[in-house]
Amino acid sequence: MSQNLPDHEFQQALAAIASETISDTEKVDLLVQIATGLQHKPKNPQQLHNAITLYDKALELCPDDEKLLTARTHARKGTALQAIPDSGTEHLLKAQLEFEIALPVLYEQGTPEETAEAEMNLGLVLQSLASLHAAPVTEAINAYQRALKTFTRDTFPTEYAILHNNLATIYLSMPMSDERAKMREALAVQSFQEALKVVTLIDQPSEYAMLQNNLGNALQYASSSHSVENNLRALEAYDEALKVRTPQDTPYEYANTICNKANCLCNLPDDLDHPEKGNRQRMREARELYRTACDIFQQYGDDAKVSIIHETLAELEADIGTGHTGSRSGNGFGESRI
Repeated sequence: MSQNLPDHEFQQALAAIASETISDTEKVDLLVQIATGLQHKPKNPQQLHNAITLYDKALELCPDDEKLLTARTHARKGTALQAIPDSGTEHLLKAQLEFEIALPVLYEQGTPEETAEAEMNLGLVLQSLASLHAAPVTEAINAYQRALKTFTRDTFPTEYAILHNNLATIYLSMPMSDERAKMREALAVQSFQEALKVVTLIDQPSEYAMLQNNLGNALQYASSSHSVENNLRALEAYDEALKVRTPQDTPYEYANTICNKANCLCNLPDDLDHPEKGNRQRMREARELYRTACDIFQQYGDDAKVSIIHETLAELEADIGTGHTGSRSGNGFGESRI
């Protein structure tokens, strides 16, 4: 019975539209309330489409003088559209339009919090579109920066952390071949560090681990003349992530982090004071981490990562055998959720 409840509520909402006992504004409130419920942990994409249908009905009924209610409904519809699984741009572009319709009114009549939330959601949409080459990534950055004017570290720590994680992810995704690459790398590190000021090991362990993993990657792959210092800081970040990530509780995430740590170890000398002595010991440690990660990725059927590790292990075995101590670029496994 409970599994059919959302569909029952959808039909109930449609029936409520025909009622003459409540006002149009009350109907809009009811439709939006039920649509929002359908969006919360939907069991299938159809429930998201049903929510959009209800938002459209609500927008048809919205009185002309209820501009704020109309804008809020557009913003809610945008969140439903952006949640629909879609490998293309259709729903994302529709979501972008909904937020852009809502925002001018929200800035004029809404609360700072709901306006910043709409900006953050617009940024998420634009970031996804940018990854599909359908929007300039700078537009996503601008939306996140506008949201940060309200979502400050002290008053909205969760949103603050999300925004900085997303900004850092954008900075690292941008081309690193121009003269501003080092600045973007520094901004990425700074953003991860800002997020970690409010996300703690005790209160948000999984988010803390993800941020530390991503911070380690940002440090490890930064173009810097201080590569040893950066790699040591990266190792500290990975070890912080591994306080949470274990092969028992979070095996896939654990495999990601130990792979990143292995990459880092391959680029550090055994003796920091005498780097000329090589790093055969660290390479052996890295080899064991790669092997463990490879076993886990095989269990999860992640053939792409298994293939990458096999290639890396073959190179590593040759380096250990010959005593070669050259650096290795590796492949950083980062994560964008929070």
